[in-house]
Amino acid sequence: MKDDRFYAMSIEEIYTKLKTTSIGLSSKEAKKNIEKYGLNILPKNKRESILSIFIKELFDPIVILLLAAIVISFLVGENIDAIAIIIIVLIDMIIGTYEENKAINTIESLQKLVEEKVRVIRDGNELLLDSKEITIGDLILLESGDKIPCDARIIESHNLTVDESILTGESLPVEKNSKELKNKDVLISSQTNMLFTGCSIVTGRAKCIVVKTALNTEVGKIFETINNSKQEDSPLTKRVTKFSKQISILILVVAIILFIVLYLKGLRIEEILVNVIALAVSALPEGLPLALTMALTIASNRMAKKKVVAKKLYSVEALGSCTVIASDKTGTLTVNEQTAKRILLPNNQEYLIKGEGYNTDGNVYGNKLEYAKEIATLGVINNEAKFSKNNLIGDSIDLAFLVLGEKLKVKTNKYEILEIIPYESYNKYSAVFYKYNNEVYCTIKGSLEVVSSFCDSINFVENSNFKSIYKQNEYLSSDGYRVIAIANGKIKEKDSYTEKDIKDLCFMGLVGFIDPIRRDVIKAISDCTNAGIKVLMITGDHPLTAFKIAKDLKLTKNYDEVTTGVEVDEYLSKGKEEFLEFVLTKKVFARVTPLQKLKIVECLKDNGDFVAVTGDGVNDAPALQRANVGISMGSGTDIAKETSNMIVIDDNFKSIVKGVFEGRVAYSNIRKITYFLISCGLAEILFFVLSILFNMPIPLIAIQLLWLNVVTDGIQDIALSFEKGEKSIMKLSPRRPEENLFDRKMIEEILVAGLSIGLIVFLYWIYLIKFANVEVTMARSYIMALMIIIQNLHAFNCRSEDKSISEINFFSNKIFLIGVISSMVLGVLVMEVPILSSLLKTASIPGKELLVLFALGLLILLIMEIYKKIKKEK
Repeated sequence: MKDDRFYAMSIEEIYTKLKTTSIGLSSKEAKKNIEKYGLNILPKNKRESILSIFIKELFDPIVILLLAAIVISFLVGENIDAIAIIIIVLIDMIIGTYEENKAINTIESLQKLVEEKVRVIRDGNELLLDSKEITIGDLILLESGDKIPCDARIIESHNLTVDESILTGESLPVEKNSKELKNKDVLISSQTNMLFTGCSIVTGRAKCIVVKTALNTEVGKIFETINNSKQEDSPLTKRVTKFSKQISILILVVAIILFIVLYLKGLRIEEILVNVIALAVSALPEGLPLALTMALTIASNRMAKKKVVAKKLYSVEALGSCTVIASDKTGTLTVNEQTAKRILLPNNQEYLIKGEGYNTDGNVYGNKLEYAKEIATLGVINNEAKFSKNNLIGDSIDLAFLVLGEKLKVKTNKYEILEIIPYESYNKYSAVFYKYNNEVYCTIKGSLEVVSSFCDSINFVENSNFKSIYKQNEYLSSDGYRVIAIANGKIKEKDSYTEKDIKDLCFMGLVGFIDPIRRDVIKAISDCTNAGIKVLMITGDHPLTAFKIAKDLKLTKNYDEVTTGVEVDEYLSKGKEEFLEFVLTKKVFARVTPLQKLKIVECLKDNGDFVAVTGDGVNDAPALQRANVGISMGSGTDIAKETSNMIVIDDNFKSIVKGVFEGRVAYSNIRKITYFLISCGLAEILFFVLSILFNMPIPLIAIQLLWLNVVTDGIQDIALSFEKGEKSIMKLSPRRPEENLFDRKMIEEILVAGLSIGLIVFLYWIYLIKFANVEVTMARSYIMALMIIIQNLHAFNCRSEDKSISEINFFSNKIFLIGVISSMVLGVLVMEVPILSSLLKTASIPGKELLVLFALGLLILLIMEIYKKIKKEK
């Protein structure tokens, strides 16, 4: 737009310029604007093309070694070997390209599950739309915690402050309002009536008109320069990559030593080079980084199906490592459908309310229902929610008051709203100034402590002693109710109203709300306990309410395990050691502030715990960011989602526990893959080196080693990524955060399996050459067939590090079985199909001999079964 200084225009001028009105665009006009201006989407990081991924594979150190082998093969006249290696390199690169592209597709599809929502007024109605669907001229509604989805001019605001640090660098929130700025040239940092894309509402509410979207926004102008930042590898990926490099160097050293030995034995340099490079490549676990990505991608897919979206792959494995889950209560441990169940007047008159959740069916029971109706009316007037059969928007308590109003047939059309002070968590109240029968009133609802401070009288009671009211509050709280106090009073009429005008009110009564617990969470918490994971509840509720819910969830039995924000501050002042000792004795933290929640998380981390934290509000962002794993709720604020590592779509704690299971399975599968690849590589090095030391011919030539690498390692390492995990995995203690992938157990397994396979193959090689007098080419065919059989059978050992093969469901991983069968079939084809057999210099093996080889291969199963049994009995 030619003149985009919207901050200097009046609201009417903007309406005219953008062809919109005070009731927003019509659906038809919005569609036209979207066609004209496009969707409200900023460009994403430029995605790598399949060709660029494929070319990138060429620069892998392993591929470079293979390319050197190709060149050497051509130079020495081994053209068939060179062509075969080219084919194998291409197959390996194609598989790597396919899997990396598939992983990118998976991540993109998971990110689509997390759409930012925005409240929009269209055709005069309030709707909840994806942020990409808003367009220029739309009216939008924002509140604390929301991320601003576009550049917008403020029309109305209440107590509005905004975090603009991503745009201006200013760390403190900026106050905003709707006043027109007269100056025509104002810096962004001084445009107090404008909101900008990507910034966040810290406090208050705003009604705005969309003036710029997508690349036309202030953030959009600089977006291209920051959009191509490289994503850092996860700690797990770094550890595995580091290991791969270390083992590569080790194998290269072995290769150099072998080169010298073979040269001294008089072999041709060309033959030595081809075979030594082939051995080194065969022994390298080059598939490990790819298999790692596959294992995490598969786990993130499974998590997504269970309503948990991992924003980054590494957080999948991280969730499986957590030792503590610090959970919010509302919506996570409960269903987040507050229901008004009891009304208690100051004279102890009580009303019972039937019905659950946001269903308007249900009656109110008690004498003189007009008093209950008066309380409900005040709750409906002082309300920001929207309620209809298919459209629920707003705070759960506000929605519950609207449902209560429906049950009591409340009508509010005669009440004129003059001013609103919206609810903010730090104020703990909301207020509305309204006119009724030509008189001005103020009604307030919130916590008893705050509401009572604005009152000078109590309804139905002659004196203003709140002692009995506090006992009522404690009585309701101890029974698990969330208690909201309501007051009302006549005030003087004036032009505008602020908090200073809330005074001399009359206390009207208490309303007790129940947010039913999620019944399936009881088992989920029990599963966490069995898995060695401590579950904490952190809530803003009254401690008695929190204790009742925690008790119902079987999270605690003893009130001694409940504490409050007051005690948290008290122990914080005593120093780190006493605070840690205090925190470790508690399971329920009630009435805590965001800063206190952050301190609790930091304390647990300092204790060596790996902490997962859940949250949904802007106040939860510091703790979510500081936690090892931040978990936001699907219904939560944009800030919480942006700060977190994972998002639970259905807000259910049970889904988090399912995510923990998948995270543990992912790490377990990474270990299985590592165990398989390294033990097979060790076996190949062993029988190769032993053959040279005992002056035997080399058991497998370069092309055969490379083929073996493709049909066993290249298939089974991916197939093991699909293992579904053992149920007992949730009965194990969490692994220590500092634990290495290669612990004593892993090293033992690799040595036992690798040395066993290497010795079995070498001894059979001696038998073929020395005793059976089999011709070398034919003997190599036997060895190649044996290696394919024994490695595929060994893959069955790797499906579990502890369980016997007989204890594992044979058909639980069908992809693995398909991989074994495919590998075996390819092994047969390479010996029976003339073209392939000539390329790989193999010969057909009689069926009876294959049975003998299979019997030999079974030895690795027997050896590892004995090893597992011995380890289990220790």
